[in-house]
Amino acid sequence: MDRYLLGQEKLKQVDGVGGEAVVESLKDIAPDVSKYILEFAFGDIYNRPGLDLKQREMITISALLVEGDTAPQLKVHLNAALNVGLTKNEIIETFIQCIPYIGFPRVLNAINVAREVFDTFDF
Repeated sequence: MDRYLLGQEKLKQVDGVGGEAVVESLKDIAPDVSKYILEFAFGDIYNRPGLDLKQREMITISALLVEGDTAPQLKVHLNAALNVGLTKNEIIETFIQCIPYIGFPRVLNAINVAREVFDTFDF
């Protein structure tokens, strides 16, 4: 199967409609970026063996927290994390684990983004 289609399938599995909305939002201004997301991130990286989707999303939300200033992407991946089976508690514990390494401000920002997502997620 080609990388683009493989990426589309994995994106649906991980992010559902949230991921599709991101890809769709890029089509009119940066269609190549949506292609890279599908082919590289979801076609290649998310399909690698060795980690399950819960582990991949835990790593992704940690990386976004550490990077900072990523609220829109963090929202998408928090929804994805919940979608693939991470619990609210696991997400918050993931953030807490980052405090000694990245500090309170970024963790607090991520927790505030998580609150927004948790309030809108259909549990």
